[in-house]
Amino acid sequence: MPSQPTTNVRAYVALVTGLLSIGFAAILIRLADAPGTVSAFYRMGVAAVLVLLPFAGRVRQEKERLPAAGLRLALLGGALFAIDVGLWATGITLGGATNPTLMANTAPLWVGLGALLFFGERRRGLFWFGLATAMVGAAVVLGAATFQASEFGLGTLFGLLAAVFYGGYYLVTQRGRAYLSTLNYFWITTATAAGFLLLFNLLLGRSLTGYEPMTYVYFVVLGIVAQTLGWLTINYAQGYLPASIVAPTLLGQPVATAIFAAVLLDERFTALQVGGGLMVLLGVYLVHRSND
Repeated sequence: MPSQPTTNVRAYVALVTGLLSIGFAAILIRLADAPGTVSAFYRMGVAAVLVLLPFAGRVRQEKERLPAAGLRLALLGGALFAIDVGLWATGITLGGATNPTLMANTAPLWVGLGALLFFGERRRGLFWFGLATAMVGAAVVLGAATFQASEFGLGTLFGLLAAVFYGGYYLVTQRGRAYLSTLNYFWITTATAAGFLLLFNLLLGRSLTGYEPMTYVYFVVLGIVAQTLGWLTINYAQGYLPASIVAPTLLGQPVATAIFAAVLLDERFTALQVGGGLMVLLGVYLVHRSND
């Protein structure tokens, strides 16, 4: 069996891979130019059907051996994740990428509080200082002027609500991965999320067809890269690292998105944005140090 240091290195490599993969998500949703819940459905549906369906037989064969507690947690995690991505994607389509993404990245705060209240995980002062530093950095990267507006807008409200469910997903996954393998947990939660999002779109009367051909290309890339590669590697990391460490690390998502936007969309950065990105990295470093 691999040593503990080797396992931790693999977990951190997986976490960084997941961070870079999900960094594409906001850009793809903007380019798709479709209702948020529709983009979210295709994100989950593509991952569940085109990529993960080959593993469905294996999951069925193992279902008698799957712990009931793990299965319940995976189903709950899928439902929470469906609500999270649906709210976040809708917020992006309504209010742009800045406010909803910033609010969604308050999830680590809810994770830290939830771990303290429900799991009794005690965090050192350095953790909270690092978390605050990273949050301020994320605010600068995404535009500190957001907080100067008289109204946050409906899109921002959706982003804030998404953060609550995002934090719940992390906490549930931390427990669920103790019962299920990475593949089983990921496939069940993804399929569950796709099912919930399909139901949401049917209830809202939103069409899943009739879009431009390039929109479907963005949907497929969103499902394969942002969802499958991104969250499979993140789920692996969550099996070895605590949620209160994984979630703050993923605060680097806005930084990754900004870098990809510069390369792919020719967006430029200000000195203030670069400074904010460095603050996020510093905050993440402090959070990791707090776990020593």
